[in-house]
Amino acid sequence: MDLIPKQIFFTKGVGIHKDRLASFELALRKAGIEKCNLVYVSSIFPPNCKIISKSKGLQLIKPGQITFCVMARSDTNEPNRLISSAVGLAVPKDREHYGYISEHHSCGETARKAGDYAEDLAATMLATTLGIAFDPDEAWDSRKQVYKASKYIFKSTNICQSAEGDKFGKWTTVIAAVVMLF
Repeated sequence: MDLIPKQIFFTKGVGIHKDRLASFELALRKAGIEKCNLVYVSSIFPPNCKIISKSKGLQLIKPGQITFCVMARSDTNEPNRLISSAVGLAVPKDREHYGYISEHHSCGETARKAGDYAEDLAATMLATTLGIAFDPDEAWDSRKQVYKASKYIFKSTNICQSAEGDKFGKWTTVIAAVVMLF
């Protein structure tokens, strides 16, 4: 049985409810993947995998389907607490080689900061695998230029969902995910 994904898509969502689990369910609904039996997997972007739009990806899933994903999830019932969940992706120029997907969960970070961190993490994992020389203490923007200037990394990107905790203390959940299709 070949379990190497052929396509992926990005999605995200936020849910608010008095119950923690229901808050998560609402976030899944916003992301459009609530009808799937989700299986969390680690961080490899398969060789020759195609990135498709969320709308196309959602058309390809069926209720009850076992669906593999890399998911970042964060929740809080603390009023006004800023939470973020982000997933980053780094794709090599040589599509025969695998790339990396990373997940990041945080409190107190803006969506941009959390998203950049997840993207940086994925690109750094790929760069170390490919033997790209870089200074790990340099800022992400500087390293991003080094990675993109190399002959190895084609593209890096991220998706992030952030939200402030409900002002009345209801559970607020944020998710970001890369969904894998076969």
